[in-house]
Amino acid sequence: MSGAFGAVIRGCGAYVRQRVAAWRTGSRGSQAFLLLVLLALVGVAVGIGALAEVVVPVSLWFLFLMVGTMLLRFVPLLLLVAVLSGVALWTSVESSFATASRTSALVIFAVAIALAVYQSSRQRSGLPMALSEAVLTQLRDRLQRQGVVPPLPEGWRSQSATITANGPSYAGDFLVADLREGRWLEMALVDVCGKGTSVGPQALQFAGALGGLIGALPPAELMAAANGFLLRQESEESLATAVHLKIDLVTGDYTITSAGHPPALHWHLGQRGWSVDNARGMALGVIPEADFEPSRGRLRPGEALMFYTDGVIETAGRDLDDGIDWLRQVALQAVDARGFTGMPRRVLKKVPRGDDDRALLVLERQPLTSPERDTERARSLGA
Repeated sequence: MSGAFGAVIRGCGAYVRQRVAAWRTGSRGSQAFLLLVLLALVGVAVGIGALAEVVVPVSLWFLFLMVGTMLLRFVPLLLLVAVLSGVALWTSVESSFATASRTSALVIFAVAIALAVYQSSRQRSGLPMALSEAVLTQLRDRLQRQGVVPPLPEGWRSQSATITANGPSYAGDFLVADLREGRWLEMALVDVCGKGTSVGPQALQFAGALGGLIGALPPAELMAAANGFLLRQESEESLATAVHLKIDLVTGDYTITSAGHPPALHWHLGQRGWSVDNARGMALGVIPEADFEPSRGRLRPGEALMFYTDGVIETAGRDLDDGIDWLRQVALQAVDARGFTGMPRRVLKKVPRGDDDRALLVLERQPLTSPERDTERARSLGA
């Protein structure tokens, strides 16, 4: 008996999961099925009220309206609203309970209906509100997963931190990364012009384009392709700054290509300080033939590269050069205090609050152990 009951429960669970999966497709069939279910529940509520000779409270129709607004597309919602409006009026008038308080409730219900219909009509995606939010969340999660630096070989470590201007996790600052053959690491830190959620769709679109190009093109061609992509958007707001790093994780040799981005900083072990990288270039999406002047160098054990967006260094009353000097000093103090561990977050905590997104990335080549250091010294002496 218990086995049969368990089989029924599993069958019901599988059926519910199947219907939920169908609803997530946004198909007309799934919308029609859900509308029929809601209308059937409305009928059940009216029937119970008639049998029990009680007035169905208006608050119950509010519940149906909320569920419909979240789960139905515009046309099915209009059909549900028409039924709810008729039922609410009928149960109020026919039951002789059209008191002043109930009349006020009906007026408020009518206002709620108008707001729900208006909100549904503004869903330009053509999807229900809950499903639109789910799709946007999936895009955001994909952007965040794409911005995760792949696991690096022993002796290398990357750390990053991001703070959005207005709290939500949709920002114009993003990172794309790619590791090939366990040796060639490429990363691009991008700042799409704009602030907060208004720039989120542009960042998602551009991140998808860069994610497909990084690692497939040389740095200069990658920047040129990204520039062409933004120019084709035919929008005055399709502008971005970017910095691209390609580094050999065996030798530490790197190339930095900048497109109007704040200069990278290089931590030199012997100097105990951050030097300013000299890669320069035009911002993306400005002119068709943008020039980029890359820089080249070598990251030795115990050294690090730091990349950041302009929200980290730009504040009211402080120009770019002063902001870079401020960051170099703060980053120096952070390294002297606790090393590179947790450094991006500690530095961003010292950035004054502003209306721009802030992102900071540190790539560290960790110091060699004593035997390795002796081996390297012996090799250098032998050379």
